[in-house]
Amino acid sequence: MKNAKMPTSDSYQDYLIEALKDKRHAAAYLTAHLEDEEPEPGLLELGLSNVFEALGEPNMSADDAKLHLEKLDGLVSQNGMATIYALANWLNALGLKLTVSVAQEDEGEEKSSVSDVELVEVGKV
Repeated sequence: MKNAKMPTSDSYQDYLIEALKDKRHAAAYLTAHLEDEEPEPGLLELGLSNVFEALGEPNMSADDAKLHLEKLDGLVSQNGMATIYALANWLNALGLKLTVSVAQEDEGEEKSSVSDVELVEVGKV
């Protein structure tokens, strides 16, 4: 057993980025950040950066990737109505969309076979 090696494991960040390459997983990941009842400053920006690393960076030239990250920096520093549209366009470039859905069903309504009802698409190009 002198030459026994401990198995190495991938870092959580590597695992996360690999998982976020699935657009459905990336969408759920960002939804969880947006629905956090006590959001921490900078956590959404980190989540968006992780999704960009998984979906954007491999599919863009180095120059396009740099510009897209610069847009994110500007986006998170904005205030007001323009921010939501800018975020929708930023996500659209990664193949994701920003949607509004019903948060929970009223007790009197029948349950739908679809868990999330898409009401509005923002920033559709």
